Amino acid sequence: MMFGYVAYLLLALIVIVFLLASIRILREYQRGVVFTLGRFSGVKGPGLIILIPFAQQMVKVDLRVVVQVVPAQDVISRDNVSVKVNAVLYFRIVDPERAIIRVEDFMAATSQLAQTTLRSVLGKHELDEMLAERDKLNADIQEILDQQTDAWGIKVTAVEIKDVDLNESMVRAIAKQAEAERLRRAKVINAEGEQQAAEKLVEAGRILAGEPQAMQLRYFAALHDVAGERSSTVVFPLPIDLLAHLRRGTSSSE
Repeated sequence: MMFGYVAYLLLALIVIVFLLASIRILREYQRGVVFTLGRFSGVKGPGLIILIPFAQQMVKVDLRVVVQVVPAQDVISRDNVSVKVNAVLYFRIVDPERAIIRVEDFMAATSQLAQTTLRSVLGKHELDEMLAERDKLNADIQEILDQQTDAWGIKVTAVEIKDVDLNESMVRAIAKQAEAERLRRAKVINAEGEQQAAEKLVEAGRILAGEPQAMQLRYFAALHDVAGERSSTVVFPLPIDLLAHLRRGTSSSE
C-alpha cells in the first residue's frame, strides 16, 4: 500500500516536471524561435506554447521598439574639425528567425554598426552642416543602417543625433565668427539704408527742381521750423534763386 502511494506521488511529480518543461506562455509582444534537436522548426506565439521536453528549445524575442544609446564618437569633419558626437537609435525586430539565426548577438551587432556608420557619415560633412542639417544627417544614417540590418531581420525606425561637443578653442572661434557675421549684416543693412535714403533725396530734389512753387513752400516750412526752436540765434536760410537774382541785378547796374 505504501509502495503504491509513493509510485503515484512519483508519477505526479514526473507529470508536473514534464508540464513545467513543456509549457511556455508568451506575451503579445513576444515570439518564440523554436529549435527541434538543434534544427529550426518555426516561430511561435503569442499565447500558450507546448514544447517537447529535452527535444525542443525556444529562444524568446521581443518585438517592441528598442532604444539604444550610441556612445560618443570622435569624428573629424570634412573641414578638419574634431568633435564628439553621440546619438540615439530606435529599432525593432520584424523577423525573429533571422534575428536569432543570422547574427550571434543582434543588440551588440546593431550598436557597433551604428557607431561606425555615425563616424563614416558625419566625417563626410563640414561642421556647419553637422550643426544646421541634423534632420538630413539623421535620415542618411537611418537609411544606411536600415539597409545593412535588413539581413538580420531588424528595422531601424529612427536615428537622432543628440549632442555635438566641441572643444573650448573651437567654441570661441565659432563665437567670434558669429559676432563678425552679425557685424557684417549690420553694416550691410546700414549701407542699404543710406542708399535708399540717398535715392529718396535725389528723387525729392528732382521733384522740387521741376516745381519752383514747391521749393518756395519748402522754404517757408523751413522758416516755420526754425522759428519754433527755442534759441537766441535765428538763422534764415537764403534761397539760391534769390542770390542769382541779386547777382543779375548788380551786373545790370554796373
